[in-house]
Amino acid sequence: MRLTSYLFAFSTLALGAELKIPFEKYTLKNGLRVILSRDSGAPVVAVYLIYDVGARAEEKGRSGFAHLFEHMMFQGSKNAPKGMHFKTVEANGGDLNGSTHPDFTDYFETLPSNKLPVALWLESDRMRELNITAENLANQKEAVKEERRMRVDNQPYALGIVDLFPELVFRNWSNSHSIIGSFEDLNAAGVDDVSRFFKTYYAPNNAVLVVAGDLNPAEARKWIDVYFSDIPSQPRPKRPDLAEPTQTESRWKKHSDKLAQVPALAVAWPGPKRRSPDYNALVMLDAVLTAGPSSRFALNLVKGKESLVSYEANLSWPFGSANDYRDPGVYGIWVMHKPQFTARQVVDQVSGEIQRIAKEGVPEKELARVRAYVESARIREVQSMQRRAALLGQYEVFDGDAGLVNTELGMLAKVTDKQIQDVAGRYFPEARRSVLEVAPEPKKEAK
Repeated sequence: MRLTSYLFAFSTLALGAELKIPFEKYTLKNGLRVILSRDSGAPVVAVYLIYDVGARAEEKGRSGFAHLFEHMMFQGSKNAPKGMHFKTVEANGGDLNGSTHPDFTDYFETLPSNKLPVALWLESDRMRELNITAENLANQKEAVKEERRMRVDNQPYALGIVDLFPELVFRNWSNSHSIIGSFEDLNAAGVDDVSRFFKTYYAPNNAVLVVAGDLNPAEARKWIDVYFSDIPSQPRPKRPDLAEPTQTESRWKKHSDKLAQVPALAVAWPGPKRRSPDYNALVMLDAVLTAGPSSRFALNLVKGKESLVSYEANLSWPFGSANDYRDPGVYGIWVMHKPQFTARQVVDQVSGEIQRIAKEGVPEKELARVRAYVESARIREVQSMQRRAALLGQYEVFDGDAGLVNTELGMLAKVTDKQIQDVAGRYFPEARRSVLEVAPEPKKEAK
């Protein structure tokens, strides 16, 4: 969770109460799972299409393929030439985007509700037949390279976070390679490679379509059937082996960053199995440490010791959150700190806050505040139709259960002080800790 992610607001529900997000789910004959969630609070509708493929599905020599393909999906399709997707959505008063993650890729549009068929047609057309040409591929290779230059190579801290941090905390190549990929692998990709990737992963039976907002379910079903039902399914792709060896020794890597202004640290420990009791307890431990101005890090490290400038943390940091965490993964913490404190001192302070919980637990009054904070943050989140659609789609892909959007808060509210104390003691030994130290490059003295 981020230091400034949320403003505290009191929940309108009793603590531990379940949300009641209405939705219905069904599956087309080609395997496409469809989720409809009606909310007529505003005349808008969000269309969210999530494909069960991310960077961890890539093969050696093809790093960056998932991200490259996200770009290719905006290069035109059979009936929607290049540029038409953006122009059509924006001309109809909407916005759109896509994103690539370790374990999924998603695409989304938000439009006035009477324009729902427009978004459905556009998404179905590129799922059906993407315009994969040598010209489009060459163009997007250069676009990805330029994105890397701008967002990674020439941004402070980005190289360490995107490339060096995964290499430090993971040993399996599927988990450790860069999500953006290398120039060499991008250059080696051909049209046949891209076509094979599209056929394998961008099939209806490897996707979930969510429509949330001011919709008529019967009409939405009709349009979805018209546009998507005759797209052929494909054999389900084989899951990569993501298993990691047990970490038995601490790891520490120092990276000199010529663009950084203040020192920073990325600290991580291996995380739990998704949806296990330990997973729920670690979500709540993270909230105790980082959620809001009354969190342990805010009170004890930002204000108390005055060592931290900023922080963020999460299961699945830096590429996701607990919502889309898939094991094997890490609980990661990112802190920027004042230069008068050494990296060792700050790591000891961060670890010390966790160990204090392992020894003393969390007082019930503090835990009640954290529960209220987590609940109010989720309530505000699902008020956005795009975020509601994303949660429904991600829970369906990762858990096979979109209904978690309603029941998850109840599970988190039942996490006890003892459970939080237990995971704080078991998951954070120094021998399983990895630290990436990012140090500003010393400034050269002017002649």
